[in-house]
Amino acid sequence: MLSKPEDMEDKRLLLGDEAVALAAIDSGLSGVYAYPGTPSTEITEYIQKDTLARERGIHSRWCTNEKTAMEAALGMSYAGKRALVCMKHVGMNVCADPFVNSALTGVNGGIIVLVADDPSMHSSQNEQDSRFYGNFAMVPVFEPSNQQEAYDMVGEAFGLSEELGLPVMMRLVTRLAHSRAEVKRGAVRGQNPLSLSDDRGWILLPAIARRQYVKLLDKQSGMRVESEASSFNDLTLTGKGGLGVIACGIAYNYVMEAKPDLSGVLKVSRYPLPEEKIRALAAASDRLLVIEDGQPFAEHEVKAILGADYPVEGRLTGALPRTGELTPDSVGKAVGRPTFRHFPDALNMAPRPPQLCPGCGHRDVYAALNDVLAEYDDPRVFGDIGCYTLGALPPFRTLSTCVDMGASITMAKGAVDAGAHPVVAVIGDSTFTHSGMTGLLDAVNEGADITVLISDNLTTAMTGGQDSAGTSKYEGICTGLGVDPAHVRVVVPLPAKLDEIRGVIREEISYKGVSVIIARRECIQSLRRHNAGKK
Repeated sequence: MLSKPEDMEDKRLLLGDEAVALAAIDSGLSGVYAYPGTPSTEITEYIQKDTLARERGIHSRWCTNEKTAMEAALGMSYAGKRALVCMKHVGMNVCADPFVNSALTGVNGGIIVLVADDPSMHSSQNEQDSRFYGNFAMVPVFEPSNQQEAYDMVGEAFGLSEELGLPVMMRLVTRLAHSRAEVKRGAVRGQNPLSLSDDRGWILLPAIARRQYVKLLDKQSGMRVESEASSFNDLTLTGKGGLGVIACGIAYNYVMEAKPDLSGVLKVSRYPLPEEKIRALAAASDRLLVIEDGQPFAEHEVKAILGADYPVEGRLTGALPRTGELTPDSVGKAVGRPTFRHFPDALNMAPRPPQLCPGCGHRDVYAALNDVLAEYDDPRVFGDIGCYTLGALPPFRTLSTCVDMGASITMAKGAVDAGAHPVVAVIGDSTFTHSGMTGLLDAVNEGADITVLISDNLTTAMTGGQDSAGTSKYEGICTGLGVDPAHVRVVVPLPAKLDEIRGVIREEISYKGVSVIIARRECIQSLRRHNAGKK
């Protein structure tokens, strides 16, 4: 039963992330599952603070990582309820196993997998495009062009998920996730009733999985038909001939801002690509330009649809930059309407690289570690993902590597296997529980001669201070994984304790085996917020 908000003209100024969150609540959400990751974090935070979400008891606790988030959402779907899974693009790599398999199990309650990509790598280690994952799993993908469309899509995506019995991916990019616009709220829907699934398709034994795969293939033609008819894929023809544009997601806004003279524009915000509309635009044009934020996903597809003889331009041909996010300038130039807006004074400003906060405990960790490692000929420190990654920059220059979540411990073990010494792994508290524990178990099982330094600031600091899954549990986790309790040491990173910390580091590096040093002091920013809250 649908009801209307008390204010029929309820309009709000929302981030793209917040528009998704509000729409999910209004669409009968029962649980959001996520690990913090810029630029997706604000979705879960909005739901955690929303009054209606609290009244309805919507689950909104942070998960240990993206894989556990996806699996918990599958459990909620199995029980008939609607679930939202949120992550940044690199988190999709972590949850790829359950995500791809969820297309075979199907869903009971609707599932939206929200992935926020980060073109230009504003806060990421790669420029990955999650549309490839949606295509790989053979599930529908939505890509809103603005905040209102993001809100409107969520309800439709949940409905489509339940209609097809498939999870649905929704892709945002940083510029949409973190910009604000007015959003008009729609109808508010109740939550689904509890309805546990009896479908044997949830058991992916090979014989069952083979049948499920055939069912998934059979759904593809219906997905293409629905995408063709979707109002989110809108074709406008002018009859002028010349250049036609296919604009995906947020790119449509940049095209409209440039106001180019075109044969037509196809706005694509839902996948699979609408092939008939693409053919119609191609027939009315001499050539097509594909404008998309991220990698040339649609460009590849359009070339395959139209054949090698039809001229298709985009990132692959150099019509648009191959790397980085789109801008009004880059799109304007590509469509023949350059509008460069440079600020000469800004070009002369000295760059200001990011730094660890004054008073941060990570600073004291690196200061002590550098002092000790200076006593060795060729030490190596393997780093990880978090604000402490800034230890790779001046003034510390401590870290030698930083690849992905949890890689510090396993890379350190591999270096030891190769004969390196001394080897230290630096990992944050939240990253350790996210994906560092299994690496520590490998090191314990082989008695690797590594020192693991867990820099525990009691929060997930880099993404704004969310709860850390292992707070107050790290000593128990490490000893439970087999580290000798005598070599699980706790220090307090303060300038006054640097001599003590140096001594502990020296002792544990000299120990032939796995040792863990936990440097524990609350994040300075989190502490300020807590103190302000008490006042």
